[in-house]
Amino acid sequence: MSSNINWAAIDSDPRFQALHKKKTLFLWGLMIFSIVYYFLLPIGAGYYPELYKIKVWGPVNVGILFALSEFIVAWSIAFIYTRRANRDFDAMAAEIVRDAHLMK
Repeated sequence: MSSNINWAAIDSDPRFQALHKKKTLFLWGLMIFSIVYYFLLPIGAGYYPELYKIKVWGPVNVGILFALSEFIVAWSIAFIYTRRANRDFDAMAAEIVRDAHLMK
């Protein structure tokens, strides 16, 4: 990468603005979902303890399964973001960078 890139031009490029908006909205959606899911565990345990005490298998109850599902949700969010970034965001960014090199 060269330091002769006109960053102001890139920042004002409508494609960059669209990329930034798409990425920001996508990340906010993932973040809101993850926060809501995360806080369902303590809220559910506080307000609905009988639900979380239901035995599923031996000492394993609904609360433990829900807590473990937090890991699955986190990995799923990472997978979803990675797939979307590789498919959409990286392609958009590469086009902007390619055109920025041509502007020199």
